Amino acid sequence: MEQEAREKERKRQSESTNNLLTGEPVLQQENIDSGFATLDATHALCLPLGASISLLVMFFFFDSMQMLFAVCTAIIATIALAFLLLPMCQYIIRPCSDGNRISFGICGRFTAAELFSFTLSVTVVCVWVLTGHWIAMDVMGIALCVAFIAFVRLPSLKVSTLLLTGLLIYDVFWVFFSSYIFSTNVMVKVATRPAENPVGIVARKLNLGGIVREPPKLNLPGKLVFPSMHNSGHFSMLGLGDIVMPGLLLCFVLRYDSYKKSQNTMTAEAGVPGPRSVLGSKLTYFHCSLLGYFLGLLTATVSSEVFKQAQPALLYLVPFTLLPLLTMAYLKGDLRKMWVEPFNTAPGGTNLSKQLEV
Repeated sequence: MEQEAREKERKRQSESTNNLLTGEPVLQQENIDSGFATLDATHALCLPLGASISLLVMFFFFDSMQMLFAVCTAIIATIALAFLLLPMCQYIIRPCSDGNRISFGICGRFTAAELFSFTLSVTVVCVWVLTGHWIAMDVMGIALCVAFIAFVRLPSLKVSTLLLTGLLIYDVFWVFFSSYIFSTNVMVKVATRPAENPVGIVARKLNLGGIVREPPKLNLPGKLVFPSMHNSGHFSMLGLGDIVMPGLLLCFVLRYDSYKKSQNTMTAEAGVPGPRSVLGSKLTYFHCSLLGYFLGLLTATVSSEVFKQAQPALLYLVPFTLLPLLTMAYLKGDLRKMWVEPFNTAPGGTNLSKQLEV
């Protein structure tokens, strides 16, 4: 009886993972079904089209909708930043908090760590609204990237290839060829156009112009900006999509590396020799893709400095990450498996690919 109980407990632990925010064990199936959005081939094909429509809406109607854009951005960034800061706040507050939730009526029940992270996120967003400082904007942009990568997944290499290839065409067209149709670079125009500060708009409507100092215009956090080392007052830009989309690919290959390691461990315990590959087992797909992303980003930066004009970062990031990954998968004999159904359910119902939640 004791042995049977231990086996049941071991099986329960193997089918559970730790929650990303609280550290508490969560059943895998519950976690997968409710916590993540998985893109399929249709999503991958439609995403560049949807991004193009959104870009045109912002290009033609930005002046009339800039208040809406600024307010929605502030709200979404507040939620994303609270999500990003929550683990740190839990670590800080844990020694002096019992973890009980505080009721706020119809708003719900929240722990002290959740309230602390929300307060910090609201503070950062308020600093951005009042000052327009690029550091606050970058912090918000990083939070948006982390939140998107945490809740969206790519299921296979096929979907990853379709998504990145479509976004590569989208990026190249709107940066290099949009000026031939719209007489200006649409991508750069939208990315660099500042929005009216909501505080200033409200102050003017309430006739408080003489009391409230005119707040600065806001650059929306759809990009990360870095001060130029050569030209004072100038900034280099990197779109959030150039971080998020390759980041989804890196998360996919990291999950596959974990899945493959678990498979090899199971075969070794069963006494079955694992398959041998040309490249060996020390070089992982994650390291290959991460190195490719670094080299692609470096190449994009050098190209921007050489040509003295905006460059579509995905033109360099996609080939540098995707082509080495495809080549490595082919040499290791994993290409066919990764292309369609990389994660198979092991006997007993345990999905090994979900033992590492990214």
